[in-house]
Amino acid sequence: MLHRGHQSTDGAGGGELTVPMAWLYAEYIADELLRTGDLMPPTSFEFRAGRDALALTIFLSDTDGELPGIRVVTQLETWLSLTAYDQPWQSWVTERMSQLADEAAQLEGPDPDLELASAAWRWLEETELLAPDLNAVPGGAAAGEDEGPKVWTPAWQLGLPLGHLAIHLF
Repeated sequence: MLHRGHQSTDGAGGGELTVPMAWLYAEYIADELLRTGDLMPPTSFEFRAGRDALALTIFLSDTDGELPGIRVVTQLETWLSLTAYDQPWQSWVTERMSQLADEAAQLEGPDPDLELASAAWRWLEETELLAPDLNAVPGGAAAGEDEGPKVWTPAWQLGLPLGHLAIHLF
């Protein structure tokens, strides 16, 4: 696992600052996909939810321990299928996080990539955002963004479809 934070920035590994390159790269890719899609203002909580959901998808789908680098385009289909509506994304994330935690426990010291991914996952699970309640629209008529009932929704449930759409638009 080349980029999982097991080496310092200079490769010496002697207790120096460890840079979480895998997570930062996943977050960068997610940010660029969302900005390209121009779906939400980058300062909104919805944008953060989409970025974190996408970054988790990108980071956790990297089973070889090396993010695809310039091969990002070849991974879009994988990320699209993982973020699709009918997929058990939440349970997949929980399972992969557990696998990575088990791997990290066998190594020396904490994994800074996993720590940042865990923080993002906690935020996505614990934070709720006010969103239109699409299941409660009277008569099935489309209501405007500021009209109709709203419901508190876990951030990941709002960010995941946003991330999926951003990948699709890319």
